[in-house]
Amino acid sequence: MSTPTGITLRPAVLGDAEAIRTIYNYEVENTTATFDLVPRSLDDQQDWIAARSGAFSVIVAADASGEVLGFAGLSPYKERAAYRTSVEDSVYVHRDAHGRGIGALLLNHVLDLAADSGFHVVMARIEASGTASRALHERCGFRLVGIEREIGRKFNRWLDVALMQCVLHERPSRQL
Repeated sequence: MSTPTGITLRPAVLGDAEAIRTIYNYEVENTTATFDLVPRSLDDQQDWIAARSGAFSVIVAADASGEVLGFAGLSPYKERAAYRTSVEDSVYVHRDAHGRGIGALLLNHVLDLAADSGFHVVMARIEASGTASRALHERCGFRLVGIEREIGRKFNRWLDVALMQCVLHERPSRQL
């Protein structure tokens, strides 16, 4: 897959909240890409962006006109101190922009950000039937390390989660 042309990555600003909310709420209401069950309000989305900084900033992918086509970020993996060198990624791309390489661009960027910030491991928790997301993560250096069976419930179905891991020092410098 080639790198998408005309796409820029930048830190999200509060003005991006509606675009991010639109992308995310589609997934909340229609897919199992997130286990959230309640759509975010604009205020919630603005608060979410405002609360994130440094290595945990939200990154957006925008086209030449400035339209936000996707977003990504890192979050702490677990609360206990021994996990502080591990983070979890999130990547969402607008449904109309799938298949253009935007997810790989965003994911590689947050992996670089994690490495530059001194993290050791990035984890991904992906609904197990999410083959496109799993393939994206694998292309970017992640490996499947386990399946959590029937760990969540959405749309009246029990859902499994694929746990994927990228050990940053084992990752080739750039993968698409």
